[in-house]
Amino acid sequence: MAIGATASPTHADPHDTPEHRLGINRLGLWLFIASETFLFAAMLSARYYLLGTERPEDLNQPLGFVISMVLLLSSLFAYRGETCAMLGDQRGLRRNIGVTIALGLVFMGGVVLEWREGLELFPPSTLYGSVFFTLIGLHAFHVFTGVGALAVVLWVGRDGRFGPETFWPVEGVVKYWHFVDVAWVAIFPTLYLV
Repeated sequence: MAIGATASPTHADPHDTPEHRLGINRLGLWLFIASETFLFAAMLSARYYLLGTERPEDLNQPLGFVISMVLLLSSLFAYRGETCAMLGDQRGLRRNIGVTIALGLVFMGGVVLEWREGLELFPPSTLYGSVFFTLIGLHAFHVFTGVGALAVVLWVGRDGRFGPETFWPVEGVVKYWHFVDVAWVAIFPTLYLV
């Protein structure tokens, strides 16, 4: 042995196991989701602080309801995709994640319609318009990044990479997608019903 060299350990680090790394990954994801929750809570609180329960009468509630159902349905397909990854069903994973992406894009199309109507009815220069476009824009950005992350999972998983031992990337992205959907469950009534 050379002078100053240390012997390599003969035992494995008990903290360097797949289970430990998975636990660390999950903790990191939950901390990230908690921080994002505070962001959305602050934005929702600002709506009530600035406007109370005021809202324009000419909001397109049916459109808001339809895109809400589309987003909630996407969570079902995302969950099914995650389950397929855990079971090693590659075809089911790709199909369900693909449907989730498609529904996310339909939701984004609905947001574009919302914004177009909003620009006419309550422009961003009005107080309600400012709150409306900020909340919808913040959420739309999260949907956009979620669709991008799902697309990466779909692309990387095309060769069967995700299975019972390697499903963490799918799990992480799907949990983020569920968070985005839950955020909308709070935003929709705040903007459209209260």
